[in-house]
Amino acid sequence: MSRARVARRIAAGAAYGGGGIGLLGVAAVGVLLAEMQLAKRTVGGGVAPVPPSADGLYGAGYGSPAFPVEPVRLALLGDSTAAGQGVRRVGQTPGSLLASGLAAVGERPVELRNVALPGARSDDLDRQVTLALARPERLPDVCVIMIGANDVTHRMPATESVRHLAAAVRRLRTAGAEVVVGTCPDLGTIEPVYQPLRWLARRVSRQLAAAQTIVVVEQGGRTVSLGDLLGPEFAANPREMFGADNYHPSAEGYATAAMAVLPTVCAALGVWPEPERPEPDRREGMLPVAQAAAEAADEAGTEVTGARAPWALLKHRRRRRLAPAAEPAREALHDDARP
Repeated sequence: MSRARVARRIAAGAAYGGGGIGLLGVAAVGVLLAEMQLAKRTVGGGVAPVPPSADGLYGAGYGSPAFPVEPVRLALLGDSTAAGQGVRRVGQTPGSLLASGLAAVGERPVELRNVALPGARSDDLDRQVTLALARPERLPDVCVIMIGANDVTHRMPATESVRHLAAAVRRLRTAGAEVVVGTCPDLGTIEPVYQPLRWLARRVSRQLAAAQTIVVVEQGGRTVSLGDLLGPEFAANPREMFGADNYHPSAEGYATAAMAVLPTVCAALGVWPEPERPEPDRREGMLPVAQAAAEAADEAGTEVTGARAPWALLKHRRRRRLAPAAEPAREALHDDARP
């Protein structure tokens, strides 16, 4: 069965309350469990530092006391990838990189709030969305969600996983926020993972990423394939791209992921200097949603945006190199309000 059809079945099962539609056959599950025990002995052998808090105001120089500029409010939700586990400096976290990049492109200050939790699965998104929307006077303008890796490693049913994600995107969109989801990264590139687990992990993570894309687009959000997060660049440069625990990204890895997500975040807010129309010479175009989702899962950094149902726009936006961000101006944010 094609990835597009599998992704559509998972999305339909989530929408209509289907049971635990799995991504692997029964025989494959036995192999996967055996290989997981072997992989656990080496994956995570190092220690990943606690992610630093990157909350604060970025690009504070835009505007002036006489002509203040209302900041763009950016919220990050998800797992350790969104939290920035694996690096020690604020400026190396994906939230800091995205906030500083958005401030530079939009020429407006950006207020960042990160409610992501290391180890979180998609069933934690309801709690995180509640935190992100807790202050009605400071609702986010755009939210970035990075989730899915822990759903795969903890064998959460795919229908359950995407059901929680769809509900989170729906709540955020109802509150007026733009939503960009970095879909499940390719777990088949984690260096200590051996065959056949490597092949199975790649297959499962890409199928989940495609299903995530379908439900996010149907709820009015956008997705970016995060294959680059643990994709070809990571496989080619594992010593540079992975952190101390051989699992979470390094500073260079997070910069690569942020470069993939930033153009879509800016486009969602209407500040990216590229047209929304497809460019055929860049292999962009309108496709059925399920087909677009499957193709995006195969090529990291690909954006999928909803068009007129059942069509979606597949785009390959040009990236910009991101430098480590400066420390945020935390004094402007009232840290005592953070839960």
